[in-house]
Amino acid sequence: MKASPGSEERAAKTAAESAGSRGVVVVYPCTAYRDPRRHERVTLTALARELAVIKGWEFGGEFDPARAYDIPLYFVPSDTLPSLDFARGLGIHGEAELFGGVVPYPFAATKTITHALPEPGGSGPRGWSADFARRVQPVVLPGYSAFTRDDARRAAERLLVRGAVRLKRADGIGGSGQAVIRNTEELAAQLDQLDATELARAGVVLERNLAEVETCSVGRVRVGDLVATYFGTQQLTPNNRGELVYGGSRLSVVRGDFDALLPLAPTAALRTAVEQAQRYHTAAMVSFPGMYASRCNYDIAQGLDEGGHWCSGVLEQSWRIGGASGAEIAALKAFVADPGLDAVNASTVEVYGPAPALPDDAFVYFNGVDEHAGRITKYSRLELYGHP
Repeated sequence: MKASPGSEERAAKTAAESAGSRGVVVVYPCTAYRDPRRHERVTLTALARELAVIKGWEFGGEFDPARAYDIPLYFVPSDTLPSLDFARGLGIHGEAELFGGVVPYPFAATKTITHALPEPGGSGPRGWSADFARRVQPVVLPGYSAFTRDDARRAAERLLVRGAVRLKRADGIGGSGQAVIRNTEELAAQLDQLDATELARAGVVLERNLAEVETCSVGRVRVGDLVATYFGTQQLTPNNRGELVYGGSRLSVVRGDFDALLPLAPTAALRTAVEQAQRYHTAAMVSFPGMYASRCNYDIAQGLDEGGHWCSGVLEQSWRIGGASGAEIAALKAFVADPGLDAVNASTVEVYGPAPALPDDAFVYFNGVDEHAGRITKYSRLELYGHP
């Protein structure tokens, strides 16, 4: 199965003809979390423009709260929106009105949602769901979420009995804010770096560390009536400080929901990843009433623990535009342009340092110098269908 070459104009025309109404696509930088960096803002704008093409709507730039919009809006936020009331204040009432997601409590947008507290009834944020932790326990790595130093110490000491532990700060992105702990001395050094107030607000994750690990991505996106799901793998790349960080994803994308995706998984390991992501996704929608998401991405780690046992588990969720979204949107455009197309390969690449030689078919959404990341190039490609 392969993509037709359909131009951007054809995609826009097809979308416009199928749309019941027209509106404006706007970006919304969520500065309440953090101020998005330059490369993130430029990427957000470039991908929002592509979503406007898919919908056949106008692109309106950054949302202006002082403006009285008289036509429907479609939001592309930089982060998961932190409450249902927050979303309603923007005029968002469901997944049809944004590319991203809305959670009922801020913690649910972070890594700490994934694991149980060290002790039942322990210290957790408002809205904590023990039910969710119970539902996902079979499909995540052994681990805990902690919101006090004592709980973090207790959790790590339990896990250290079986080998090294990975500590992850709740707000880390692309592999940042993590450390591997092998003994109580390293644990104490890491805990000393945690601010008690920030720990109580955001928490940390402590989970079993895996060696020879591969990170799979499984996701689901919906724009209008178009639904697509995918599986794929991530790659790491050195950033401008020599640290290994997210370097892109290669996805196999299918038109339809998880039930259309599972039969295409070519290996038992990928089938496991898809099943685990689907279970995690369902648990979230059941355990957090009112939440919704049109863009869902689940990272699944597969590798060996220190005992040599193969493990697979969901690491975290992303209910916001993310590193794989360039590939997701490229696939959606192909599906809009060719209604008979049911599967494509799509990829994203992030390269730090001097600008690389680019493929002729690359869609570049950032190529420049970011004040924090330094020189970085980010692009997506659409390819012939084939398993990753």
